[in-house]
Amino acid sequence: MRKILILLLAIFVVGAYSADVFAQDHAFIGAKKCGMCHKGEKKGMILEKWEEGPHAKAYETLATDEAKAIATEKGLGNPQEAAECLKCHVTGHGMDASLTADLDMANGISCEACHGAGADYKSMKIMKDREASIAAGMVAAPKEGCVSCHNEESPTYKPFVLEEYWAEIEHGLPEGE
Repeated sequence: MRKILILLLAIFVVGAYSADVFAQDHAFIGAKKCGMCHKGEKKGMILEKWEEGPHAKAYETLATDEAKAIATEKGLGNPQEAAECLKCHVTGHGMDASLTADLDMANGISCEACHGAGADYKSMKIMKDREASIAAGMVAAPKEGCVSCHNEESPTYKPFVLEEYWAEIEHGLPEGE
């Protein structure tokens, strides 16, 4: 019974988080535009860490034999076309097309999946003001969204310990930036 309650709570929290992040009418700009300012040593190698990490390859993994076998078992067809797969392997999947025109599915789970659609907070003036960034759509607590995909609904679910996995993808601006 306790497991069921925890799962229901997780589903509720995930739904609430997803709605909060994407209920706004902010357009996505895509990883390449985010990376224009968030790359190189001076900026903490943020783009480079994402490019080397698993999220940048999330869509690509749907082309593997393992993904195809799972999709076949679940009756989903091609995993690179199945909404049930794309919702967690592609940033902005299922969102209004007018908001996602600048996204490339090949980029998998990119910056804005965690940080919110960036069109309205991408300018340097806004980015230097945390409150203005949040008001313009930036997500203040991106870690909370991890469980929207890393949960027991995933057919390849493994126990998810946020702090362990966060250490593998953690990134940020160097002190003073």
